[in-house]
Amino acid sequence: MASAGVRRAVTRRGPMTLAEAGPGTENERLGVVRLSMLRNPLILKPELGKPKRNCYPLPGPDFTYGMYMHRRDGGVPEAIGHWESVKAKPCKRVMPRDFVAMSRGAVAEGCTTAREFALYYKFKDTRQTDKRILRYGSKTPPGMTFGRPSRPPTPFFDIMQHRYKELWMEQQRAQTIVQRQVKKKLQSGKVRENRTSFLRAHPLPVKEESFWHPQRYEKAEPHLRTFPDPESRKKALRASH
Repeated sequence: MASAGVRRAVTRRGPMTLAEAGPGTENERLGVVRLSMLRNPLILKPELGKPKRNCYPLPGPDFTYGMYMHRRDGGVPEAIGHWESVKAKPCKRVMPRDFVAMSRGAVAEGCTTAREFALYYKFKDTRQTDKRILRYGSKTPPGMTFGRPSRPPTPFFDIMQHRYKELWMEQQRAQTIVQRQVKKKLQSGKVRENRTSFLRAHPLPVKEESFWHPQRYEKAEPHLRTFPDPESRKKALRASH
């Protein structure tokens, strides 16, 4: 009933007749009133409180819109009770030639020239394999599972019994025991010396400076003599070291 009401409200009314375009209506005309005036949507005026009329002549109630199929069209009962299933046809796909495999086989057979390669390609027509497993009409491999794997079930009993809380508390207790044992070992043992404390207790030997000169400069005499005599120079060098 609801669908019929909607259909009745949406369906436009038929074209207006000359009797309906009488005096006092929106489509009243002065002078000669022709039927073509009531069939032109640009001239026809809308009526107050009524749906818009259709300016085209409509067929009678016995007319069937669309294409009627005498063999299959039986309405809704036939569509529900006699469902026609369409069988899938196998799709044969012609794969491209696998030149890599053919070239490898030609080299293995001893082909060296272009003519020999062409003859080998003609004799051994190798095609690429289809990487897609399933095609229309192909068989399903045994043991194959479609879709994504389901996640493991939620352990409701462990959640209700606060099992995860107890596991976390046990881990924290074990971690605290290990930290206490490490702390006791550090306190009972000797303090580990660092590099600074070790160098204070065992200083490095002082490296003596050597007044080594190249051999070619050993016999060269100095250009300036700032000491009055060699003895004063030796005393000054001893005082600095």
